Amino acid sequence: MPGDSIASVPANHDVERIEAPITWKAYFMCAFAAFGGIYFGYDSGYINGVKGMAYFIHQQTGKPYPGPDATPAEKSAFALESWRDSLITSILSAGTFFGAIIAGDLADHIGRKLTIIAGCCVFSIGVILQTASAGLGLIVAGRLIAGFGVGFVSAIIILYMSECSPRKIRGAIVSGYQFAITIGLLLASCVDYATQNRTDSGSYRIPIALQLLWAIILGVGIAFLPESPRYLVKRGRLDKAANVLGRLRGQPVESDYIQHELAEIVANHEHELSVVPQDTYWSSWSNCFKGSLFNSSSNLRRTILGTSMQMMQQWTGVNFIFYFGTTFFSQLGTINNPFLISLITTLVNVCSTPISFWTIERFGRRPLLIWGALGMLICEFLVAIMGTAAPDNKNVVQAMIAFICIYIFFFASTWGPGAWVVIGEVFPLPIRSRGVALSTASNWLWNCIITVITPYLVGSDKGNLGAKVFFLWGALCTACFIYAYLLVPETKGLSLEQVDRMMEETTPRNSSKWRAHTTFASEMSMTEKGGYAPEIVTEMGAGKAGI
Repeated sequence: MPGDSIASVPANHDVERIEAPITWKAYFMCAFAAFGGIYFGYDSGYINGVKGMAYFIHQQTGKPYPGPDATPAEKSAFALESWRDSLITSILSAGTFFGAIIAGDLADHIGRKLTIIAGCCVFSIGVILQTASAGLGLIVAGRLIAGFGVGFVSAIIILYMSECSPRKIRGAIVSGYQFAITIGLLLASCVDYATQNRTDSGSYRIPIALQLLWAIILGVGIAFLPESPRYLVKRGRLDKAANVLGRLRGQPVESDYIQHELAEIVANHEHELSVVPQDTYWSSWSNCFKGSLFNSSSNLRRTILGTSMQMMQQWTGVNFIFYFGTTFFSQLGTINNPFLISLITTLVNVCSTPISFWTIERFGRRPLLIWGALGMLICEFLVAIMGTAAPDNKNVVQAMIAFICIYIFFFASTWGPGAWVVIGEVFPLPIRSRGVALSTASNWLWNCIITVITPYLVGSDKGNLGAKVFFLWGALCTACFIYAYLLVPETKGLSLEQVDRMMEETTPRNSSKWRAHTTFASEMSMTEKGGYAPEIVTEMGAGKAGI
């Protein structure tokens, strides 16, 4: 048993020996979990193209197809009404908001793995309803139900990868989730492009039905991966936690590396519980909001950091391109194939994201978010100025598309992965599942708000802002730049337990200079003879830590 072996291991003072060396096994296990991003990205992306398909527009609105001699005004009018466009797009985000909140509970009761599998099952029901739809009601109901499933998966995949990944590659591994999202978006664009000209229901049913494949692959595959060791510690199943750590790190359970890492996780969990006890169901949620707003390590500040981080990611405006890009490019009037332009922007997104695998561990989370926001706001203001000054000039429109692609490059290599990485790192174990769930719910809440209002801002029958909408996105990206500079801490190279200590001892602007100088296990469990204290040995042997 872990408790038996840990009694003979000297208490660990070396902050570098709290985790075993990285193995390829850890890479592959965590990389497969990132496959959930394809599931998320495809579902977010396919609707962009479907809403621009002639058959789908005709079926939903009853409008006659524009003839070959139709005027630009007639072609522009052949589109979904703003209210219908808004409802179909945003209803998914409404479902994901509630799904993410529910997932925070489920993940602590049935585990990270089972919550992800449950999400795949719920999502599949929603996909079946959407595929069977021939009118507005069923596709809206299907997207709402599918949204609950996406909420489950998008919240808990990040939690699962953050808790399982080795600290030195955690940023790169979680960035792989964002890369998988971009792959999903690209696949959706390709399928939409292939079926756009079909004159039957297959034009939209094929892209919708294909989502079942991603749900099956993720749901079946995740069943063969181990449970999160930190969840097992939280539930007091320490024997199993030691076995899972051994499997993830490629070390025998009796290894000093495994024993030290397990002791550090247990000690950190005990420390957090001693500060903020969890007695009831409601207290486990209220703990997310305890502490002072002016204390950078308080649970309240961490919850605000996580939820505002995801809000800011939506404020960058990138989903305007991925949700409404086809419609926007059509309204510019000088583009012959808006589907192709949307495909190009998605391809830029895919090719740019892998850069973050290296930069997020080389330069850190904080610099990427600061410089990424600066790059985006410059591009957005340039697009807005050009589109306002000469909206009908073909050369200007081409320049706008070029800057939109540069803007997507900045997002994909910085804020896209960076926001997900940070929310998986900043919460202590007792509130981590709920903190990540609240943060993910914030992402989907703002996603929903933006998808509801955007058609009214740019719709030809409503605000008709056109390129002027980029003034709004540029202003919001300016807020992202200020936010990243003032409030985002640097967590590069730290274990999740060390992130806790860093946030207690320094401020976001000085966090990059902080270095680990002790371990929770050595502080809480040391005896005069240099071993672990009897209470921690008993707790690890009996499997009652964190209960």
